[in-house]
Amino acid sequence: MRDEDKQVEERRKEFPAAIESLLFVAGRPLERSELRKLLALNDEQLNDALQVLALELAQQRRGIRLQQLGEQIQLVTAPENARYVAALLGLPLSARLTAAALETLSVIAYRQPITRSQIEGIRGVNSDRALISLLQQGLVEEIGRAPTVGRPALFATTTDFLQQFGLTSLQELPGVQITRPETEQAAAVNTEKQP
Repeated sequence: MRDEDKQVEERRKEFPAAIESLLFVAGRPLERSELRKLLALNDEQLNDALQVLALELAQQRRGIRLQQLGEQIQLVTAPENARYVAALLGLPLSARLTAAALETLSVIAYRQPITRSQIEGIRGVNSDRALISLLQQGLVEEIGRAPTVGRPALFATTTDFLQQFGLTSLQELPGVQITRPETEQAAAVNTEKQP
């Protein structure tokens, strides 16, 4: 390996630790653009370094994890240590959610960004009270306005949502297979007709 290649490889190995240091010192989420600028990296290099850091933190069972939500990246406590952190801070271990709030939160998590009327269309009921509760608990937030008539508010989950549910990114949400009752009935009828 040439000296120049060795230097590039060594520099590539230092980025995950540098990102960890920056996030630790910042004490707040940093934007991807901030990290790219500070480290003089392109998107691919930043993504590689973030993957390495996230993997190292998880594999070494460290007390912190790398959390990514959209363009924001931050260090958070490992979900398995939540009870210790809650005890230190005198916080309840988890927030209590009504069935309606949990259903509303699920819709937002999987369909974000989403408007209140879209949530209600999916749920089939008024979601004002559940949405207010989720906003007050900091699990969802208004992230902008839809470019449609009336410019309704768009809602999405927050980093607090990820922390409460022990996720480091939205990609960790469990997969959902949606079936429609009429599709299931048609499939059942077709299988009955076949010999």
